[in-house]
Amino acid sequence: MRRVLAVGLAMVILAWPHGTWTQTSDDAGAKNAKQAKAVLDAMVQALGGQAWLNMKNMERQGQVAAFFHGHPDLGTTEYFEFHQWPDHDRVEFTKHRDVVQFYVGRTGEEVTYKGKAALPQDQVDDYLRRRDHSVETVVKTWMNDPKTILIYEGQRLAERHLADQVTLISAENESVTIQTDVQTHLPLRRTFQWRDPIYKDKNTDAEEYDDYHTIEGFPTPFTISRYKNDDEIRQYYIVHVHYNQELPADFWSVDDAEKRIKK
Repeated sequence: MRRVLAVGLAMVILAWPHGTWTQTSDDAGAKNAKQAKAVLDAMVQALGGQAWLNMKNMERQGQVAAFFHGHPDLGTTEYFEFHQWPDHDRVEFTKHRDVVQFYVGRTGEEVTYKGKAALPQDQVDDYLRRRDHSVETVVKTWMNDPKTILIYEGQRLAERHLADQVTLISAENESVTIQTDVQTHLPLRRTFQWRDPIYKDKNTDAEEYDDYHTIEGFPTPFTISRYKNDDEIRQYYIVHVHYNQELPADFWSVDDAEKRIKK
């Protein structure tokens, strides 16, 4: 009798419409994606909403410290960083601002008292890779692509704060993970992986954001820490921040910067 019941139950399971299982899975995936998008939408609102999305440019001034195997090098370097969406970045170093790096489009150049020169390609690749996986790029580009997959991964601890964790997977199979504070909804950590073109091993690039202050209406992290494979390699201490400035017409000109730096 038991054998007959077992065979009957198996036939019922096999006869169960396959579409029902697929539909249940699709519903769960859609619900999860909706939850992930809600987390990211809350993050955008916390950062400044439409004003943040429409921001023209940003300037950060501060000190940067380098680390080696988790230990800081002696001293810090003063820097001035300018960013204009989507692909214009200018970084000036030293208090005299006489070392200037440009990352415009997919190129990188440096100007010093010796003149202008192309930056090492591995340095350019590193900078562009981080820009391509930044919180801003994820929100303004990845989230607007219907092929991007959103996954809500629950709550984690980040920077001693309870955080919502979301991973986005692009149409090119690139992924970025963002953790946001469950109370303020501000980003606490951004992580992505990339494969070394020479050694073929995977590397993890992460940034952590802390010490937020509201500047000109925009919550701004005044401490930014960079990690490679869990080792801290840079820490930025922000002193001044400005948004939506009127920059000179020649501000992004490498040739103009070369003329202004005394030889």
